[in-house]
Amino acid sequence: MPKKRTTRAFLTRAESTKPAASTDWNKLRSLSDEQIRARRAGDPNFPRIDWKSVDVELVEPISKTHVSIRLDSDIVDFFKSKGKGYQTRINQVLRSYVDHEEKAG
Repeated sequence: MPKKRTTRAFLTRAESTKPAASTDWNKLRSLSDEQIRARRAGDPNFPRIDWKSVDVELVEPISKTHVSIRLDSDIVDFFKSKGKGYQTRINQVLRSYVDHEEKAG
């Protein structure tokens, strides 16, 4: 039986709700745990998760294999032009192809 694959999506910096300002660590250290909890409760960027109603699945990462592969230079240039993580994107395209072929039989 093949292992179930899970797709992970990562927020880009533009999609992230992380505030632009840096943390004032000295101010944070001066707050009590109760003060921190009270501030966190009113923070729209803090996720409110009811862990009792969430179905959590432990997903083991698929191991990677180091390979050397010869690709057409225009293909490599295309993926590199999209920025950091081009090898991951190539892997995602290959993963999509494999998933499609497995479903097709």
